[in-house]
Amino acid sequence: MKSSENGLEIPLGNKTIVANFDGGSMSSDGGLLLLRGLDRKLGLTEQLAGCVDDGRDQSKVTLTVQEMIAQRVYGIACGYEDCNDHDSLRSDPMMKLAVDRQPLSGGDLASQPTLSRLENSVNAKDLMRMCKSMFAGFVARHAGEDAHIIFIDADATDDPTHGQQEFEFFHGYYDCHCYLPLLVYATVDDGQQELIASVLRRGNAHAGHRLPSVLKRIVPVLKSSFPNARIILRGDAGMAGPDVYNFCEESGIYYLLSLSKNSRLLDYAEELMLKARDIHKQTGEKVREFGEFEYAADSWPHKRRVIAKAEIVDKGENPRFVVTNIESQSPADLYETYIGRGDVENRIKELKLDLASGRTSCHRFLANQFRLLLHAAAYVLMQELRKLLAGTEFAKSQVSSLRLKLLKIAVRVRQTTRRIWLMMPTSYPLKDVWIRLASNLAGRPA
Repeated sequence: MKSSENGLEIPLGNKTIVANFDGGSMSSDGGLLLLRGLDRKLGLTEQLAGCVDDGRDQSKVTLTVQEMIAQRVYGIACGYEDCNDHDSLRSDPMMKLAVDRQPLSGGDLASQPTLSRLENSVNAKDLMRMCKSMFAGFVARHAGEDAHIIFIDADATDDPTHGQQEFEFFHGYYDCHCYLPLLVYATVDDGQQELIASVLRRGNAHAGHRLPSVLKRIVPVLKSSFPNARIILRGDAGMAGPDVYNFCEESGIYYLLSLSKNSRLLDYAEELMLKARDIHKQTGEKVREFGEFEYAADSWPHKRRVIAKAEIVDKGENPRFVVTNIESQSPADLYETYIGRGDVENRIKELKLDLASGRTSCHRFLANQFRLLLHAAAYVLMQELRKLLAGTEFAKSQVSSLRLKLLKIAVRVRQTTRRIWLMMPTSYPLKDVWIRLASNLAGRPA
């Protein structure tokens, strides 16, 4: 192996491999064209940008807020979660094309310092408008549907911090300094769980902190937009509390919320556990028995229906309790409905691992909330991409798989007076799927 004026030369049999960097204007992210089409179909970054009060002198502006938000959201979707990545991405021809700039002759996009200034310029009112816009987008995407049931799944997750960020605190359960984002998803009928709210909270917050305020904002809109739908809130014990129960009952929506085990609940369920123990002793197999009873904690104004699961497995006993205001279904059916919320943990993993939503490393808390919303917007785009793949082998693919197979495509970009040529690998194995997606988003038959 040696270097020469032709590039790096590596012998291979009776030939020589020559590796150099004279391939022209190329990008590793040909799939940005799909994200561009999705964004325009949804109006996502345009609506988010409209929520930010741009106080700059517009006569001197060379980069709009929408261009910068789109640049960041597309970058996150393609795996570039850091602002620093944009010091090189700002001249990437596909990134420029995605935000409607000429890929070769157009000016570069925003650098890291420019994007950081944007992050630190947003205020609380901007962020509230953006949160409302994200939810409004969900409602608009389902407009006209005669929904029969809408599940709202709420959960908390840790977002470890590594510095002197505002309002980061030590959390005993997660054993680290962190923020504690609240993530809320909605499922219309038998569709996928879609992210509708992402609220950054201080690290020492209770798991259900701010859930009632989010519900007060979204439930009236859901009820007016989907008048025939039955709305059911699901969550673990961290989401449960008198304020949540009271809101649901006063608003006419249903809930299935886990209750933490205590001695009183275990006493109520003892007869059911005895039955399960007898069956397990006779069969030696896993046992699940369901029952119910009326129960009121000291802080409750009245008794509520509690579903009890008496489970015994090889590792021991696993009693569980769920409180609900649904009266019409059996305990076993209600519990099965409740455990459907567990799938939201996979959605959270996608947001955290595949889209790196934990990169809340700004000092200002509000800047970090802005970052979380950008990652949430990237997730919305990837979810919509997955919807377009219904009926294919990719209909249930994780975000990381969608990115690898549909976005990370090498492309050579050439620009002439009348054309912008995107030349992708002839050997790309999914070209039929890709062309069908791109044609769909362009409004043309494949």
